This record gives sequence, C-alpha cells and structure tokens, in this order.
Amino acid sequence: MGAKNLIFYTKEHCPLCDKAHKLLQDLQKEIPFTIETVDIYKDDVLLEKYGLMIPVIEVEGVQIDYGMISIDKVKKALTNF
Repeated sequence: MGAKNLIFYTKEHCPLCDKAHKLLQDLQKEIPFTIETVDIYKDDVLLEKYGLMIPVIEVEGVQIDYGMISIDKVKKALTNF
C-alpha cells in the first residue's frame, strides 16, 4: 500500500498553521505520507468553508482536525485509513 495523502488547508501569516506544518513534517519521519498544501485564499469556496477553522487537515477525503491540531488524531487517521 502506498503512502497516504494528507491535505493541509492553510494561509499565509498563520502561526497555528506554521506550528501544525512543523508537526506534520516531524510526523513524516515516523509515518510515510505526502502533504498537499492548499492556500484557502486562492479558492473562494475553500475560504468560505475553512476561513475561521484553519489549519484544517484532511486524510483520504475525511476532515481529521482543525485549529489546534492534535498530532495523535493525525497519527491515528494515517495508520487506520
């Protein structure tokens, strides 16, 4: 089975997003997965949907966590899907 794809919804100048991205990069050392970074300000639909929630993490089409990201939730999602 190949590596899972994680979608990371973010925006510029977002301290929570920066912190979450660092956690995800550290987690990649333990679990193989790809990170697809999506800037919500480049898509009006995503901006409307996630504007106050970012960062938002989605794995295999399922929203896993948002805001203060729990690395344990992300790990569980990556190993269970």
